[in-house]
Amino acid sequence: MPTDRVAWSRIVLLVLNNAFVGGMVGIERTVLPLMAEADFGVASTVAATAFIVTFGLTKALMNLAAGSLADRHGRRPLLLLGWLYAIPVPLILMWAPSWAWVLLANVLLGMNQALTWSMTVVMKVDLAPRSLWGRVIGWNEFAGYAGMSATAAGTGVIASTYGLRPEPYYLGLGVAVAGLLLAIGVRETRPVPRARQGWTPVPRPPRLRTALGQGTYAHPGLSSASLCGLATNFKDGALWGLLPLLLATRALSLGGIGFVVALYPAIWAVTQLYFGPLSDRIGRRVLIVAGMGVQACGVSLFAWGGSWASAVAGATFSGLGTGMVYPTLLAFVSEQTDARGRASALGVYRLWRDSGYAFGALTAGVLADLLGIRAALVGVTAVLLLASVTFRQRVDAA
Repeated sequence: MPTDRVAWSRIVLLVLNNAFVGGMVGIERTVLPLMAEADFGVASTVAATAFIVTFGLTKALMNLAAGSLADRHGRRPLLLLGWLYAIPVPLILMWAPSWAWVLLANVLLGMNQALTWSMTVVMKVDLAPRSLWGRVIGWNEFAGYAGMSATAAGTGVIASTYGLRPEPYYLGLGVAVAGLLLAIGVRETRPVPRARQGWTPVPRPPRLRTALGQGTYAHPGLSSASLCGLATNFKDGALWGLLPLLLATRALSLGGIGFVVALYPAIWAVTQLYFGPLSDRIGRRVLIVAGMGVQACGVSLFAWGGSWASAVAGATFSGLGTGMVYPTLLAFVSEQTDARGRASALGVYRLWRDSGYAFGALTAGVLADLLGIRAALVGVTAVLLLASVTFRQRVDAA
């Protein structure tokens, strides 16, 4: 743990804030895919998952901008701006007269998630020594996905009692207001790594174009991490859109669907508390390679199982594998860069990782419409295994 009590208290505040960041995404995980057809008559899987595509593309592009802006102008202003984007989201979802309004809400949600979640990660890395990056990032990701799981389950329960809207989104409005109020108490962290490393006039961070090239193709470690992050969220975008629809075909109640949908990010959240610190001790590579394979096993169980037990097992393995790689990849990317350009490097990684939401939802939607949900999930399994093999080969060869 950080030895500086001030740093420790600031890290705790950021962890708590990220729980509310994750809670904003959770308000959609159970209810919105079901709302598409019930409230708006959207029958096509591609059209129904369009909100995830909109969310993923917005978040990915904003991640890229956020990293560069944070290196130049500081972290706290972007954190606060992100929370301001969150306030209208539940209000729009409550009263949206058409599916186009839902897509608009997801543009705002993508901006909210990119700015707030990116800044909580970067600020913790600013505050903690390198030997604890896996630990503090694990805490951050645990809080975010625990918040997601809680609101996914909560909205499922509320919807089963009161209907798909507006009542489930009252919870979202409370989460947005609470997150903004907590963020007001967060202090800027950008000077911290400079003071620790003894820098005098501040060197310029790398150009955005340079950081983008490094994280996309030029640097073996950074580009391989980007591919694994993309594949992980490719899987998540597919499950986000397809899992409630798949479980509905198995005659589960709204409460039962909400349980399985919430179990996956809950396990994802809790296991990061273990795997983040473990990566500090045993290294990042082994957890990344293994975690991609475990995710593939989880998706396969959803694809080929037909029982309640197989759905629970699929959620368990999917969450476990994601927990192995999520904080580990962030710490791995942080290790490949110095403090001047770390936010930019993380922004590029998060660009590709979160573009996976869009690619996964769109690809899975097309495959589900053409070949069925099972075929779509088999395709997701193949993407995860390919990313695992590529990461191992490129990092070993570097």
